[in-house]
Amino acid sequence: MGLDLFYIVLVVVWIIAGTSYLRWHPFFVLLISALGLAFLLQIPLEEIPETISTGFGAMFKNIGLLILFGAWIGVALETTNATTAIAKGIIKKLTILPLPFVISALGYLVSIPVFCDAAFVILAPLTKKLALNNTARRNALTVALSTGLFSAHVLVPPTPGPLAAAGNLQLENLYLLLLAGGIFGLVLMLIGACFSYYFFRKSNQQDVFNRNNLQNYFNQDTDLPSFSAAIWPLALPILLMAAASIIPLFFEGSNLFIDILLFLGDPAIALLAGVLVAFSICKKQQQDISEIIKKGMAQAAPILLITAMGGALGTVIQTANLTDGINLESFSNGLGLAIPFLLAALLKSAQGSSTVAIITISSIMLPLLPALGFDSEMGKVWVIMAIGAGSLTVSHANDSYFWIVSQLGEMPVKEAYRKHTLGTLLQGVVGFVILFCAYSVYSAF
Repeated sequence: MGLDLFYIVLVVVWIIAGTSYLRWHPFFVLLISALGLAFLLQIPLEEIPETISTGFGAMFKNIGLLILFGAWIGVALETTNATTAIAKGIIKKLTILPLPFVISALGYLVSIPVFCDAAFVILAPLTKKLALNNTARRNALTVALSTGLFSAHVLVPPTPGPLAAAGNLQLENLYLLLLAGGIFGLVLMLIGACFSYYFFRKSNQQDVFNRNNLQNYFNQDTDLPSFSAAIWPLALPILLMAAASIIPLFFEGSNLFIDILLFLGDPAIALLAGVLVAFSICKKQQQDISEIIKKGMAQAAPILLITAMGGALGTVIQTANLTDGINLESFSNGLGLAIPFLLAALLKSAQGSSTVAIITISSIMLPLLPALGFDSEMGKVWVIMAIGAGSLTVSHANDSYFWIVSQLGEMPVKEAYRKHTLGTLLQGVVGFVILFCAYSVYSAF
């Protein structure tokens, strides 16, 4: 193993120890990691501050607005009860499906703009109500919700993790990640839904909705916006970005109309459009938009700082020679995807944070992309999806999300290990197997 790679291993061990055992804030741990690694790699002392500042600023520049706008959308949806309106609309439209699949789909959609932990807090009362006072049924629906939320959390922008990975791997086509990550996220969601459905069937409850009970639950909220109004802050950015990615395939040249569509389809502008629509809902309900802006900024600030410092660490890592003395040819034909998956799974399981795992491992992977054959835009997306699958493997006691699920879901810790933890393990492992098979088919053409 090359000396530079050994130093990277030491840094990963430090990140695990600093965040898990010392319980220091990830920002400070990553700062020490960047400084320490710069010294170990013998970067000239006068260049170290500039290297770290450059990486910090570049990451902030690339995804800072995206994370902030995503946080504002999430807070606005939460404040106006739009998430409840979305839940009501989805459940009504998908009543033909088994209940765990509906709850998982609900979690997947809501987790795109709303942070995973906050989304579970918002939706947990719904699972309890639909459980009809049956403990086994409630546990199954809790796992359906937790795994559904996790699926989008690690893969679909504007969630901070995948955005940071895109920045670290210098991915330019964010639309491609949105499409591929969204599809793979659905696969992970279905894995979690199938797992929870197994326990749901064992609860000996009829697998249908109690429509009267459901209607009574939603009738408690008299100030819900309509489903169409609630969904637009999510749907509009996706539609704008999709249009911008499709236009170049059918039109050549430039005119005012195409230029406007491409402008609106830029990820930052598209999310800003979603923010404006969300704020319009707030205004109709006479919510204090200034307060929502403050809450969104407070929610986004820690994520922005951690992500930007991860970018600084990534810039330092780029100066290392990670391929010295290593034969990467044995990782051809898709086996190279196992490297980011296993590294992310190890770091996630050891220190608990999916976001920290995604940021760190994507930083490590950038210098390896050419040797592994993943330096194309689509290759980078495959790597991000592998990292995403690894970063949810597994959620257990050192993960704050584990405790939110177990406590708000009223699951004993032993039961949470049997269901939530095992569910995330299956999502990661089975998801990676499916991803590997998909890449094998893709690379054959």
